[in-house]
Amino acid sequence: MLEIVSQIKNKLGNSTDIVERNIHNVTYIYLESVANDDKISNFLNKSIVPISSLDNLINQLQNNIYNSHIVLVKDINESYYYLASGYVCLFINNSKQYIAIECKANLNRSITESSSEPIIRGPKDSFTENISSNIGLIRKRIKDYNLWIEESILGRRSKTKVELLYIKDIADETKVNKIKKIIKKVDIDGIIDSGYIRDYLEHSQRSSFPKMISTERPDLACINLLNGKIVIIVENSPTVLILPASMDDFLKSSEDYYLKPINSTFSRIIRYMAFFITILTPALYIAFMTFNQEMIPDQLLISLAAQRSQVPFPTFVEVLIYVILFEILREADIRSPSASGAAMSIVGALVLGEASVAAGLVSPIVIIVVAITSICELVFSDIDMINAIRLWRMIFIFSTIFTGIIGIVATGLILIIRLSSIESLDTPYLIPFSPLKKYILSDSFILKPANKRKKRPSYLTNNTKKVGG
Repeated sequence: MLEIVSQIKNKLGNSTDIVERNIHNVTYIYLESVANDDKISNFLNKSIVPISSLDNLINQLQNNIYNSHIVLVKDINESYYYLASGYVCLFINNSKQYIAIECKANLNRSITESSSEPIIRGPKDSFTENISSNIGLIRKRIKDYNLWIEESILGRRSKTKVELLYIKDIADETKVNKIKKIIKKVDIDGIIDSGYIRDYLEHSQRSSFPKMISTERPDLACINLLNGKIVIIVENSPTVLILPASMDDFLKSSEDYYLKPINSTFSRIIRYMAFFITILTPALYIAFMTFNQEMIPDQLLISLAAQRSQVPFPTFVEVLIYVILFEILREADIRSPSASGAAMSIVGALVLGEASVAAGLVSPIVIIVVAITSICELVFSDIDMINAIRLWRMIFIFSTIFTGIIGIVATGLILIIRLSSIESLDTPYLIPFSPLKKYILSDSFILKPANKRKKRPSYLTNNTKKVGG
C-alpha cells in the first residue's frame, strides 16, 4: 500500500500541499489546498481510531465514517481526480480497493447580485463558480421532476463538470440529443470557463452575432427552460449558456415579465431603436455630409458646414478618429478598477471632446453623433452582441466612405442576408420575424399580459400549450 501512496505522490511531483498520515492499518492522503483540514480532524480521524479488527476493513470504514459522499475506487488513476476535487483517499493494507471521502474546502464566493446584468426589479441572486449552488438556484425555482440534469466530464487535464439541464416534457428531444453528441466530441486540454465550449456548440457556422445567451441570472435561465430551451452550466464559471438563441432574445430582458406589459413593450421598442441608431448613425452622418448633402435641410447644412470650416480632416476621418477613441475609453473603463474607471472615462470624454473642438481637430456635431452612438450601445448587456454591433458599425462606416447611401443600403442587405442564414440548433436567427410567426410576437416585439400568453414558441417545442393556458 505504501508503494501506491508513493506512486501517487511521485505522479503529483511531491507537491507541497500533499498531506499523508497513517492510523493503524489505514493510510490516508489529501491535498490541503482543496480539502478542509478541520473536517478531516473532526470526523475522519475519530471514525478510524475505533476500528481495530482487520477483518473486512473496507466495510467497517464505509459503515463507520459518517459522510454522505463515499466512493469505492478500484483504479488508481481516478485518485488524481478525487484528490484535486477535495476528497481524502484512504488506503487499506493488503487491499486493491480504496475509499475516497469528500472533505472539500469552501473555495467559493457567496451568492451575490449580478455585476454584469444590473437588476431593477426581480430576484437579486446570481450564479457563482460553484456548480452545485448554480443547480440549486434553478431547482428552487423549478420544483418539477421533469427537470433533468445530465453530467459530462470534459477536459483531459481539467476534468471539468458540464451539466446539461432541460425540462423533459417541454424541450425538443432532437435538440437535446444534438447537444449531447456535440459535447461528447469535445476534446480539449482544459475548460476554464463556459466560453471554452462555445465554439464547439456553435459547430461549423461562424458568426459575429452570438448564437447562445450568456447570463449570470438564474431567473432568466428558468424562464428559458420553461419555454423549451436548454441550459448548460460549467464548473467554475458563473456564466451559464442558454440555447438555442435568436436575435430577438438579445433585445429582451427577464425584467420585462415583472413589469406592466405596456411598459415592457415600450422598453423593447426603445431597444430596437437603439440597435439601429448605434449601428447606422456614424455611417449616415458620413453619407449625408460627403455624398448626399441634398438630403439635409439648407439651414442645417449651412450650420454644419460652418462648424466644419476649420476642420482639416475629411468627414470620415473625423468620425473614425472619434469612434475609435470612444471604443478605447470604453475598453479602459471596463478594464480599470471600478473606483476609478467611470470617473476616468467621463473625464477623458469631456476633456478630449472639448479640447479637440477647441483645437479645430473635429467638429462639435461629430462628438454628438459618436456620443449618441455610444449611449445607444449601452442598452445591450451581452458582450458578444456589443462586439458584433461594433464590428458591423465599422463595416457600415467603411462601406459608406466610397459610395454614401448606396453603401449603407448594400451593407444593410448583406447584414440581413447574413442574419437570415444563421441558425442555432436548426432555429432561424431572425424568428419570429423571418419566418413570420404572428402568435409568437405576443412574447417578442409586443408583450401581452401573462394570462394571454397561452403558448410556448413552436420552434422550441411541440408542447406549446402552457398549463392553465
